[in-house]
Amino acid sequence: MSAALWLVVPAAGQGRRMGADRPKQYLEIAGRPVLACTLARLYAAFPGARLCLCLDADDTRFDPVWVPFAEWRRVSGGNERVDSVTHALEAIAGEASDDDLVLVHDVARPCVTVADLERLHAALADDPVGGLLASPVADTMKRDDGAGRVAATELRAGLWHALTPQGFRYGLLRQALAAAVKAGIPVTDEASAVETLGLSPQLVKGRRDNLKITHPEDLALARQILAAQSATEPASDQSAPAPALAGAGVVDRENRER
Repeated sequence: MSAALWLVVPAAGQGRRMGADRPKQYLEIAGRPVLACTLARLYAAFPGARLCLCLDADDTRFDPVWVPFAEWRRVSGGNERVDSVTHALEAIAGEASDDDLVLVHDVARPCVTVADLERLHAALADDPVGGLLASPVADTMKRDDGAGRVAATELRAGLWHALTPQGFRYGLLRQALAAAVKAGIPVTDEASAVETLGLSPQLVKGRRDNLKITHPEDLALARQILAAQSATEPASDQSAPAPALAGAGVVDRENRER
């Protein structure tokens, strides 16, 4: 199955759990904002992809020079992740075909490796449903009783941590998100929406160091992970330069719905 590749990166969140003076996508790792690091990783794996970057409509911190893709657009994000992704899918409705593959990746996951990105893309090339990077649970899992005490120990066999990117065909993903929202079903990730259609996304094993920066201590850990990856796997830490002139060769289409 051959189709165009679209990347959707929700980056409209405020990251309040970080307790920082700015959204977490603008905190720095090795002198660059998290957002720039994440986009560089995606570009290293998929330089020909088309990017939809979902930003808050009032975001004034964003700098287009951080985007290395030749074809990209800024889309207004929503209150929730599902809203941002839905806005992105609506923005490309006139260009994307139902069979095009859409990979949705958390902006706060700058440590995803190029190898994992390429593995996921290859795994989904002919998959009729789609799938996601995921990591088998290694820890003992406890379920609480709602009052801070253990109610039960869950068997970890068969349990996976859902990571990103998560990839599905454009038509299927748009249908799944719309159906879940209409039914009032909480959408925690794209896979959960597809599951509500009775489909089973493919689990593609990814590295456990594909960390999502959520809490203050995660930023320091991400710095350590990126440093270790750079030292042991230089090819996975390719940093894509931005265009020589801001906007040169770049298609920055502001969300037409705004």
